[in-house]
Amino acid sequence: MSGYFLPYQAKWIADQSRFKIWEKSRRIGATYGQSYEDVIDASKADKPIDVWFTSADDSAAAEYIRYCEMWTRLYDIAAQDLGEIVIDRKDDIKARTIEFATGKRIHGLSSNPKAFRSKGGKLVIDEYAFHAQPEELWKAALPIITWGYPVRVLSTYNGKGNRYYRMVVEAKKENNWSLHTTTIAMAVEQGLADKILGRALTAEERAAWLQEQRDAAGDEETWLQEFMCQPVDEATAWLTWELITANEHPDAGKPEHYQRGPCYVGWDIGRKRDLSVMWVDELVGDVMWAREVVDMHRKTFAEQDAEFDRLMGTYDVRRACIDQTGMGEKVVEDAKKRHGEYKVEGVMFTLPAKQDLATRGKQMFEDKRTRIPPTRTIRESHHAVRKMTTVSGAPRFDAERSEAIGHADHFWAHMLALLAGANLVPPAAGSTIESKREDLRPASMPERPAVRMFGRTFEQMRGIFRSR
Repeated sequence: MSGYFLPYQAKWIADQSRFKIWEKSRRIGATYGQSYEDVIDASKADKPIDVWFTSADDSAAAEYIRYCEMWTRLYDIAAQDLGEIVIDRKDDIKARTIEFATGKRIHGLSSNPKAFRSKGGKLVIDEYAFHAQPEELWKAALPIITWGYPVRVLSTYNGKGNRYYRMVVEAKKENNWSLHTTTIAMAVEQGLADKILGRALTAEERAAWLQEQRDAAGDEETWLQEFMCQPVDEATAWLTWELITANEHPDAGKPEHYQRGPCYVGWDIGRKRDLSVMWVDELVGDVMWAREVVDMHRKTFAEQDAEFDRLMGTYDVRRACIDQTGMGEKVVEDAKKRHGEYKVEGVMFTLPAKQDLATRGKQMFEDKRTRIPPTRTIRESHHAVRKMTTVSGAPRFDAERSEAIGHADHFWAHMLALLAGANLVPPAAGSTIESKREDLRPASMPERPAVRMFGRTFEQMRGIFRSR
């Protein structure tokens, strides 16, 4: 076994405790080691057991099954890949399944809690902190635990507001859970980088490899939480209070201060649950000044359209970006008919699109190139957005709903306005991005040059955000 596993993996496999929990870094081979343990448990001659494995998404479950298949081939274990089979027709629950000569099976499931009802066998929960319904999953799995089967829980941290975090805290108090901890630094010390690069590394080379991973993480929060086993409080906002208040100005948001310059509009659409917010920015020098912010609750689409038309007529609007997701599809279509496709653009709120919006906005705040009204609602809306991480490692930006600020609707309307003006806002002082006078032409003028903002040309940004 020593030829296939690093010390921390071998230690996990050798631990025969009934309850094991692993707080771990990303991509250190934890699932790889767990799959070996499970193949042994399902194929052993003495008291083999069924294994029920679940991860936060289907791709992780598929990867786990591939590992299991690898072990059966490597150790010449009699097993048959049954592919994807239906295990519950009533709820249409399917699982990727391997059946062994012992009659026992390994099932790779999605994170649907219903999949574990009335099941018996070993329970393995991978990336538990990222499951969509962790509490419901745990309740459904209780009968498995009641009947004396082993339980394995493995995960990277995803904040502190989940059951996985509480379970680790309790395990550190030395309850009946056997706790294993492996940071990326521990894994590298035990040979992870050597194994990845396929040769023995010097201490300096290991340190350099570790630094590369830290640089690739992008920010301290990601590094600490996903690689160093230090959960970050989910209350950590994308924009700090200091960053927000540093960009507030008493003249922002007041139409009477409009200087007749080019304006850009962002519209985050809402109807019943969320607010519908329209944000107008005027470009003054290299600063985007909020000139008017309109928020509406439970207004008809006709009323919202009328308000949008008023803003388009009041200001010299060069471009407007509108949330096209869901109910926004027809709103965008109608707005384009009234004001022209060259002036109105729909934005689908996909994960990559929201990441780009939030990242661009934070850069503007950090450079102090935006001015917002000093109101509590707008301030709290901007502070409500949090950066989280999906199980695949992709960043996700979201906020909790509240009656006062909706679903961070003012923030997203503001970000859309900044996007609308992205091809015209000059770079910050000291930036390596070149800006020419012709780059500041309105978007409606033909044959405009390929302006670069934040490393992308305008046409590339259109490719990301344009609705198909």
